Amino acid sequence: MNTVFSPLTLGPYTLANRLIMAPMTRSRADDSGVPSDLVTTYYAQRATAGLIISEGVFPDASGKGYVRTPGIETANQVAAWTSVTDAVHAKGGHIFMQLMHCGRVSHPSLLADGAQPLAPSAIKAAGQTWTNTGLQDFVTPHALSVTQIGEVIDSYRSAARRAIEAGFDGVELHAASGYLPEQFLSSGTNQRDDQYGGSVQNRSRFVVEVLAAMVDEVGGDRVGIKISPEMNFNDISDANPQETYTYLVKQLRGLKLTYLHVALFGASFDYHAALRPLFDGRYLVGSGITRDSADALIAEGKADAAVFGGAFLANPDLPARFRNGAALNTPDKDTFYTPGAEGYIDYPTL
Repeated sequence: MNTVFSPLTLGPYTLANRLIMAPMTRSRADDSGVPSDLVTTYYAQRATAGLIISEGVFPDASGKGYVRTPGIETANQVAAWTSVTDAVHAKGGHIFMQLMHCGRVSHPSLLADGAQPLAPSAIKAAGQTWTNTGLQDFVTPHALSVTQIGEVIDSYRSAARRAIEAGFDGVELHAASGYLPEQFLSSGTNQRDDQYGGSVQNRSRFVVEVLAAMVDEVGGDRVGIKISPEMNFNDISDANPQETYTYLVKQLRGLKLTYLHVALFGASFDYHAALRPLFDGRYLVGSGITRDSADALIAEGKADAAVFGGAFLANPDLPARFRNGAALNTPDKDTFYTPGAEGYIDYPTL
């Protein structure tokens, strides 16, 4: 019977355990999207995770959505990330990069030349985002043309290649949390009348084409995807999410992805029961997971691995703490996104 400490084959890799570190924005890059030296220390401290999934990284500058978030577009960004992957690998760990294009959930002050954020449709999101001058209201985004959609897809392709060049073991497409891929998926944010809008088949097209480009570039055994049905973050909504996500996951089978990462936040429908049988790769479960619930899900075959967020943020040695039944540090929410080492690399180990 498998537990959280059982090894797991994931694509070409054998993970030491099934405890996965969730992607978490920490805002420790500089204004040009280059991760600081602190980022190397942070991920190396957590290399005993079976797999680390990095914070969201913008594939090109148009995808930046928050202050001090990192990119994978320039030579300097690639060099900084290479230091991170070298440090993780030196400690025997594995790390995937999460590619995150924020789409309409951005602000002109975060984008080159004060550009408008990009989206499938020119629908303004309710809410605000963090900028260099504090919270700013979202603005009405620019609706992408079909040609521009192709350019964004190509940016994901190039970003996947650069991630592998930087030493990452693979890449994850962030298709949750109200960012660009989910903006295309969801009927509330996608009101297009062309091949990328309208029916669930058309609304899913962007995500499938992005994944196909990434797979073509680095191989399906190095590509995963994250979804969060009914999370409704960043003012996202869909008229029939059960239909949308069931259809989407069916389309993933031909891509031979290495994993599907599903994080649920209060949905009444049992998406895990519906989606796991439809997917032909590893199934990762996230959000609200405990050591006991993770063991139960894995033992019962309902998940192949469990994804932990705040627990890994505050406990660099989380696998050792779980093995020893040790108490866990409490995450300090006040330092989640602040610059500097405090609340980032100073959490104590056993």
